[in-house]
Amino acid sequence: MKPKILIIEDEKPIADILQYGMTKESFEAKCVYTGSEGFLAMESFQPDLVLLDWMLPDINGVTVCQMITEKYNVPIIMLTAKGSMDDKLLGLEAGADDYITKPFDLREVVARCRGILRRMDKVNQRQQEPKIYGEGIQVRREEHMVLQHGKTVDLTPKEYDLLLCFLEHPRMVQTREILLEQVWGYDYPGDTRTVDIHVQRLRKKLELGGSLCTVYGVGYKYVPEESQ
Repeated sequence: MKPKILIIEDEKPIADILQYGMTKESFEAKCVYTGSEGFLAMESFQPDLVLLDWMLPDINGVTVCQMITEKYNVPIIMLTAKGSMDDKLLGLEAGADDYITKPFDLREVVARCRGILRRMDKVNQRQQEPKIYGEGIQVRREEHMVLQHGKTVDLTPKEYDLLLCFLEHPRMVQTREILLEQVWGYDYPGDTRTVDIHVQRLRKKLELGGSLCTVYGVGYKYVPEESQ
């Protein structure tokens, strides 16, 4: 089955180019031109990945990103002419997994899509049985689900992958560069502050207390509560 890409882009020439490129690369691509159409298409099209424009005529792309990640567990790449670091961080904080600045090379967009989907496949192919970690965290790999004290915790794909990096390597100091390699891939060009944002989001969503520690000037480490 072909991976499905939902393109939410109000500039039809750009949307057409993206759809052509994705179709040529053996994806199934669907274009919509407003944020509200995009959100509705999530249910009917059920995409494996979303390409989301920042500037939409009805709903801001950042808001659309938040709406999608609150309800669906699907990776999002934001496409925008806004290139400042503050804008990138705003998009990432809204739940985006990656960020491409316009004008872009279609080959790069395709490569980013393939990279994200490939990493998601690897995660899904890992050991499937549920596993219990510290702080009451349970990971059900087959369902791509995380629970804490029996309650489901909604995580984006990147947050899920990042959490597994910490859970599977307790007490190991991991630099931001290593985490970028493990979660975003060797070719990910993002700033290391991307890691900081995702760690902050994990701390907000999970009751980790002091278990997810900052190692100042280096990175982070996960110290299970019973080991502290």
